[in-house]
Amino acid sequence: MKRRSFIELSFLAGAGTMLFTSCKSAYPLSVSGDNNQIPSYLSDYKELYAKNPREAASQWFRDAKYGMFIHYGLYSILGRHEWVQNNEKIHVDEYAKLKDQFTADKFDADFITDLALEAGMKYINLTTRHHDSFCLWDTKYTDFNSMNSPAKRDLVAELSEQCNRKGLALFLYYSHGRDWRHPHAPNNDKWGSSARPKFETPEPHYKYGTDHDLNIYLEFMSNQINELLTNYAPIAGIWLDGIGVPLTGDRSLFKCQELYDMIHAKQPQVLVSYKQGLLGTEDFLAPERKFDSSEKIKTPLEICDHLQRKGWGYTKTEDGNHKTKEEVIAMLKKANSYPANLLLNTGPLPSGEMHPEDVKVLREVGKEIKSRGWENLLNS
Repeated sequence: MKRRSFIELSFLAGAGTMLFTSCKSAYPLSVSGDNNQIPSYLSDYKELYAKNPREAASQWFRDAKYGMFIHYGLYSILGRHEWVQNNEKIHVDEYAKLKDQFTADKFDADFITDLALEAGMKYINLTTRHHDSFCLWDTKYTDFNSMNSPAKRDLVAELSEQCNRKGLALFLYYSHGRDWRHPHAPNNDKWGSSARPKFETPEPHYKYGTDHDLNIYLEFMSNQINELLTNYAPIAGIWLDGIGVPLTGDRSLFKCQELYDMIHAKQPQVLVSYKQGLLGTEDFLAPERKFDSSEKIKTPLEICDHLQRKGWGYTKTEDGNHKTKEEVIAMLKKANSYPANLLLNTGPLPSGEMHPEDVKVLREVGKEIKSRGWENLLNS
């Protein structure tokens, strides 16, 4: 039986008892048989979890060191960077046609999680919804999703199941401040940082002036994040992106603390990040590539970087020029010097297949970690 067919059958068999149960009872790999179930990735933090689930998760995160970032979506089909809709000023209806080409026929959650473990990683972060607003799960709040494409698959569910089986933590990336599709998302007339593509003619899909209501968009996002936390458990973290937009205006209008409180209430161990920090109440910071180490912070830190030279989503012109084992080890050392985790990104091919260059390098780094040990690797 093919790996993907096995995954699909396993998923169908277990769906009614595992993935779509309430969050209260949806921890499939607990370390005990009683009601005090904990996520499998936190099994070494059992005592602290009993006292404070989020503190246990925070301590685990400080110790994790290394995670896999996955940027995958409609932009992967074009192979011209995940910002292709904005950079090439592709109107909403034209861009939406890519949905009919989205097959994800080689997206293999079993292979991905095995690769993460081979690489020495402790967690995976998947782009559930990037700035183009295309969703990789079975959401009831928009038909612009992977279930309503030729793929007809819930990629979040598949990855969640495999992470739970193998003791990996799963983080969910969600584009918050920036959305190039939703009619009521921030517009360029009030917000900067590429809130919208700068079209030469008005985009008929967007609402403008008095017809525009940011609160409708905020409700949409809250509903979707609530949906993710209800349908999939345990989730290790919600990783928000698009911070540049709220930073250009009155950030209080985004009601982020209300969102953070809802997230923490849904699953007590979930950590929340909003890049370099929007309110100062985030559970960890996740800047890109570097951090001003002169800033003394107590909040856990993660540095995100990519295996391509440029871009997070698949960029065809980068083929043959991805980073090497030595460069990844250097990134691990740099992150550790802060100290911080390294969240290392790979952009799957249009089919969802992991890029062969990245597979090779990740395995090589994993062998170095296994043979030398973390301390020797980071301090050599």
